[in-house]
Amino acid sequence: MKKAYFLLAVAALGMNNVCGQKTIDQKVAELLSKMTLEEKVGQMVQYSGFEYATGPQQSNSAAVLEEIKKGKVGSMLNVAGAGETRAFQKLAQQSRLKIPLLFGQDVIHGYRTTFPVNLGQAASWDLAMIEKSERIAATEASAYGIHWTFAPMVDIARDPRWGRVMEGSGEDTYLGTRIGLARIKGFQGKGLGSLDAVMACAKHFAAYGAAVGGRDYNSVDMSLRQLNETYLPPFKAAAEAGVATFMNSFNDINGIPATANQYIQRELLKGKWNYKGFVVSDWGSIGEMIPHGYAKDAGEAADKAILGGSDMDMESHVYMAELPKLVKEGKVDPKLVDEAAGRILTKKFEMGLFDDPYRFSNEKRQKEQTDNQENRKFGREFGSKSIVLLKNKGNILPLSKTVKTVALIGPFGKETVANHGFWSVAFKDDNQRIVSQFDGIKNQLEKNSTLLYAKGCNVDDQDKSMFAEAIETAKKAEVVIMTLGEGHAMSGEAKSRSSIGFSGVQEELLKEIAKTGKPIVLMINAGRPLIFNWAADNIQAIAYTWWLGTEAGNSIADVLFGTVNPGGKLPMSFPRTEGQIPVYYNHYNTGRPAKNNTDRNYVSAYIDLDNDPKFPFGYGLSYTDFKYSDMNLSSVDLKGNQTLNISVTVSNTGKFDGEEVVQLYIRDLFGKVVRPVKELKGFQKIFIKKGESKKVDFKLTPEDLKFFDNDLNYDWESGEFDIMVGTNSRDVQTKRINWSK
Repeated sequence: MKKAYFLLAVAALGMNNVCGQKTIDQKVAELLSKMTLEEKVGQMVQYSGFEYATGPQQSNSAAVLEEIKKGKVGSMLNVAGAGETRAFQKLAQQSRLKIPLLFGQDVIHGYRTTFPVNLGQAASWDLAMIEKSERIAATEASAYGIHWTFAPMVDIARDPRWGRVMEGSGEDTYLGTRIGLARIKGFQGKGLGSLDAVMACAKHFAAYGAAVGGRDYNSVDMSLRQLNETYLPPFKAAAEAGVATFMNSFNDINGIPATANQYIQRELLKGKWNYKGFVVSDWGSIGEMIPHGYAKDAGEAADKAILGGSDMDMESHVYMAELPKLVKEGKVDPKLVDEAAGRILTKKFEMGLFDDPYRFSNEKRQKEQTDNQENRKFGREFGSKSIVLLKNKGNILPLSKTVKTVALIGPFGKETVANHGFWSVAFKDDNQRIVSQFDGIKNQLEKNSTLLYAKGCNVDDQDKSMFAEAIETAKKAEVVIMTLGEGHAMSGEAKSRSSIGFSGVQEELLKEIAKTGKPIVLMINAGRPLIFNWAADNIQAIAYTWWLGTEAGNSIADVLFGTVNPGGKLPMSFPRTEGQIPVYYNHYNTGRPAKNNTDRNYVSAYIDLDNDPKFPFGYGLSYTDFKYSDMNLSSVDLKGNQTLNISVTVSNTGKFDGEEVVQLYIRDLFGKVVRPVKELKGFQKIFIKKGESKKVDFKLTPEDLKFFDNDLNYDWESGEFDIMVGTNSRDVQTKRINWSK
């Protein structure tokens, strides 16, 4: 009995100790009570470091260093490295309250080890690999002193002219949401405060991917129904998953800049969604409300931004200059400042920075992650899984490693840094450590084989002086590998293009090489869908290789020589011409829909163009063949909250083991508002050995049938639905059901 009393007493003492500990909310409230107005606003200020910038920089380095010492800066971006972050943190520790800095960085598709550009990663349709890539990125970035990444970009984008499609996951809300969640989980790992976790940032809030004409920073004008149904779900899912931060977008939405948009930031994000993290502006976007014509001066911009829900000012230099004055004049409620500063301080506590401001600035960890061979090994595998095989006429691929003479021709063959793609962190040894396509291919050819090379042309000029050498090189080879596309810095922020074909004279070079009669394998390097109709119609084999990162050359060679059987699928529809844009699979029907691809007579069509895209969403070939059969539904007449079970048998009828992405689509045939002709509702990536078959199962519930009506009610309706399963959005098997409430 005494022992039982003793244990109860110990337990009670433990509980008292736990209860005696201050919660983070209590710590934040206590700290805010000690802070001056200027110190609170200081937490809402973010400046860039001085080595390089990702926007028009205004910072004066000497002035910024002094402001850090005075506690007037809450965060820095573009400061990286254990030594650099420690030095800046020491300045912050000279401030009155010794509040640590947050260090942010654009860690978009890898850090020290880069992976395929994000749209290329999306082409893998491999959520586990995507999550692992961000887990590696977080481990490497945090070892360099970084606390916070400005990723993932979860914008839905249907216009490939927009350069930032390379940062996202394509045109589909369902796929984009699933990938966004995988990225957040990878970045934040076991939780904020872990030394290998960084704060993720869902951006750009919101609808940036719908910018008019695909022009960066442009306006967005759409119904609230479209906004809520297509563009907001990835953000809502991110908020529910506990993403640490949000970044708002440069665009206005229906006339209100996102930076000051109370509907998305106050009513939805911080209201209905009950989001507890903080919102950072994009670079200079608070001040940019003046040229928007929404704020007459910096003071009004600051007023509207904080009222709209923007917590941190990235490089506008508006909050510190204007907010203290606005509060003192009674124009801004001081509670808004307390709320914003409190949200930011909360994250600093969660990251453990108040316990040890230097905990991420560890040179030993940095050294360990500077050349991690396991990370590179994974990068090689991920790169190969992201390649999409678009054409393989006559099964020219895979190539034999014993082919006597191969010619590699094109401006990207010996590039190194370009393989990073846009939005990568530069390191001084990039030229030495990044694997070129030439080296990757050469390393896999047998020793008696010869790899010839000719550049052929530059990326983006009209110089044809190298054509002759390239033609002669092609004539000497048994097979020609052409490496064409767009330059690595031609897609990304501020890289919108009105014409998205091969730049310069690359297509002319391709046509000249084709005249030699040699078999050609075309690799297309890009960060977005390109238009290449002549090549698609005339070249035997085409692989879309994006920009694949540090191990690009090895990843490409693994696919070319069949070490890896490609299984990538397109996350965006590829248009036939720019005039067809936007073209996406999940469009609405019209009162006069085209009956087929060439129907142009008084229907919704162009009179001079086929109706479908050149390559549809979800498309991608393999070195083997997959056959779909025995599609079965558990019922064709469902009621209420029943679950529909769907199965299909997929057989590998070819000569190679391979991976296939089995895709599930639905169509709601009639509704109170028109519904898309198809909607992706599920997918599974499966591996099947040659000669084998696998049964693939899906489930649908009424939750999968819900949509927004014109009054923004979110529900489903009784009616008929088409259930579709297939290898891409075009080639599907279909069965019809009735589902009633």
